[in-house]
Amino acid sequence: MKKISTLILFVLMGLGAFAQFPQLPHGQVSIDSLKSEVLGVNRQYSVYLPKSYETSPNRKYPILYLLHGVFDNNNGWVMRGHLQDVSNKLIDAGEAHEMIIIVPDAGRDWNGYFDMDGWSYETFFFTEFMPYIENKYRVIGDKKNRAIAGLSMGGGGTTVYAQKHPDLFSSAYAMSALMGLPEGGGIPAQDKKMAELNRTVIENHCVKFVENADEATKETLRAVRWFVDCGDDDFLFDVNTDFYKAMRNAHIPCQLRVRDGGHDWEYWHSALYKALAFVSDGFDN
Repeated sequence: MKKISTLILFVLMGLGAFAQFPQLPHGQVSIDSLKSEVLGVNRQYSVYLPKSYETSPNRKYPILYLLHGVFDNNNGWVMRGHLQDVSNKLIDAGEAHEMIIIVPDAGRDWNGYFDMDGWSYETFFFTEFMPYIENKYRVIGDKKNRAIAGLSMGGGGTTVYAQKHPDLFSSAYAMSALMGLPEGGGIPAQDKKMAELNRTVIENHCVKFVENADEATKETLRAVRWFVDCGDDDFLFDVNTDFYKAMRNAHIPCQLRVRDGGHDWEYWHSALYKALAFVSDGFDN
């Protein structure tokens, strides 16, 4: 009994000593929303703010827009991609700069990052969402300090957004990206929403965009740092490698990573480490 009491005493003393040391600050993820006039609904988003955001009130930060996949929302990257944990580990290790990370919600009632009948998400993103975010938070707000990344449907959105707006993004990191569909292909069109999603993915075919680009357009694409990351067992593997080949043929620098894996969160969680480090290297700070 005496030995047990002594052991408990040492444990309590150890806990007391541990409590005297302040906890190290870490970046935090929270959820907020805005009322969209373009979409006519409230849209949630998740935001990661780095550990110095509250203690350095005059500092501005680079920003990453991180896009989720189909049938998901802004919580996917937070809950299943472990956004907060991965970001803190990389920043604390000096492998990524402190940055603001925004995960918008392009899911729930509709799915898709492009303008379609009844869902003008692309217009919302560029005319309403980005200006709102970069006014609300302390964002540097120039091309050199703005990047975009995403998985699956969000990987396709990442690629298309950077293709159409190369003046806005320094880096684009596409994971397992839905870069295009053959005519008549895609998600089973059980309703109008899915049919519209398929149509807009076909219309915004990333590979054809490169193949059909004139030299002036190719030159603007060279101003973006491109990275394609796709598992060798992914059903989108062929279209991702087709995109990489098209970029090479057009003499547009693009990195390609192929690892063992499929179209799942195990792959995307591990890819996030490389994605954050890659976009960070492109930031001007």
